Amino acid sequence: MIRKLVLILALAASATPASAAHYASLRGDKVFLREGPTYRHRVLFVYQRKEYPVAVLASYDSWRRVRDADGTIGWISQTMLSDARTVLVTGKARAPLHSSPDAGAAVVALAEPGVVARLKACKPERCEIVAGGLTGWIDRTRIWGVDAGEILN
Repeated sequence: MIRKLVLILALAASATPASAAHYASLRGDKVFLREGPTYRHRVLFVYQRKEYPVAVLASYDSWRRVRDADGTIGWISQTMLSDARTVLVTGKARAPLHSSPDAGAAVVALAEPGVVARLKACKPERCEIVAGGLTGWIDRTRIWGVDAGEILN
């Protein structure tokens, strides 16, 4: 047991930080999060949601150390990750989607917490997302998958 723990710690220490921590999304409907960067490591969790966003923290060989919206950290094979940007709607109530990033813009839809949406753009206050065929601007405090101050055009 101690030998296994030492190996895990050594692998984590030798993992190179990703060039800059960035976000990715899950490529498939069944993705395994492992305790270490090999297929021999124990599975910690099985994601069953294609396009679910994760933050990539580090790289080791063909593996990526990731963190999800709940703060869970583990390793996923890079073949199971996509560079497509997605976000997760957070909170306990529906979040309004607005017609533009402007403060007084009309509400065009409401997004349920837990919805995974494609990220199109981000301004200082709101981000443009697409979910279920609807496009709108959501307050960036209501989504997980973008960094504070991150601007995307």
